[in-house]
Amino acid sequence: MGKLSVKYLGMELKSPLIVSSSRLTSTPGYLKEAEDSGAGAVVLKSLFEEQINQYIHTIQPSHSYPEADDYTAYYVKSHSVDEYLTLIRKAKELISIPVIPSINCYTSEGWTDFARNIQDAGADALEINVFLLPTDRKKSSAETEKVYFELIEKLKKTISIPMAIKIGYRFSNILYMLDQFYMRKVNGVVMFNRFYEPDIDINHLDIVPASIFSHENERRMVLRWIGMASAQDIRIDISASTGVHSGADAIRYLLAGADSVQVCSVLYDKGIPFIKKMNSQIETWMDKNGFSAISDFKGKLNYRNYKKPMVFERTQFMKYFSSED
Repeated sequence: MGKLSVKYLGMELKSPLIVSSSRLTSTPGYLKEAEDSGAGAVVLKSLFEEQINQYIHTIQPSHSYPEADDYTAYYVKSHSVDEYLTLIRKAKELISIPVIPSINCYTSEGWTDFARNIQDAGADALEINVFLLPTDRKKSSAETEKVYFELIEKLKKTISIPMAIKIGYRFSNILYMLDQFYMRKVNGVVMFNRFYEPDIDINHLDIVPASIFSHENERRMVLRWIGMASAQDIRIDISASTGVHSGADAIRYLLAGADSVQVCSVLYDKGIPFIKKMNSQIETWMDKNGFSAISDFKGKLNYRNYKKPMVFERTQFMKYFSSED
């Protein structure tokens, strides 16, 4: 392996750059282009919990409404699950870099046994993209967190391939959650999820989707927590996600302690081959600073290793502005 090689989820990657789950990882052609451009791994487009449950329903029809069963069977066949398993198999035949399927879910019920189908199709690992939006004011944070733990425990009984949990940053204690993941033998965590957010169209008095693409300034929401999480006394791999638009952005995350860096939005803008330039930017920076391997500088500026770790804490924000004229 070359100087850009890293380990993630127990796998050797030729580059820390992973193409994250999106339309750009939805076809064999895109996946091959990602490998040829120097990606270390690919996370396949997400399969949604609803799709899996619908699939389970169609292979065990109720027989009460045959017309409805026929319709849903046709829909599933045309849109999702079987095609997803085929994509995994084709990817494993076509490319040599790790193939990581993704499941987007919000419960731990019903669908988890299907993860075995994904493993049997040849997946190298599995990324679980968990979306939980608390909307019940009477439900405690502990009740919400319990869903994660139940999900992990069920999946761990079902599959043996490495598993990463992709989470959002809206927890009362992110470091506690990572510790709980680690104790349940989760191999990695992706920080962070980028949920669809609403916006308001004041001309049409309507709720509309906010931009789905990330911007470089969103990096600020991720760096702190990666810097603090990577300094904990637990061994759970961290993949950085959100705000990665250049090799320099990837370097920042690696310095903070990330084991790998997921890339998406910039590839929509500049194309999948932009990965080559990002890898080149990382290598050039490494040569300039005398680093022969990513392990030489990974985590160099995290909470444990930086000489002024208090900069990761919120009080520094207050001190910064209080010192301004």
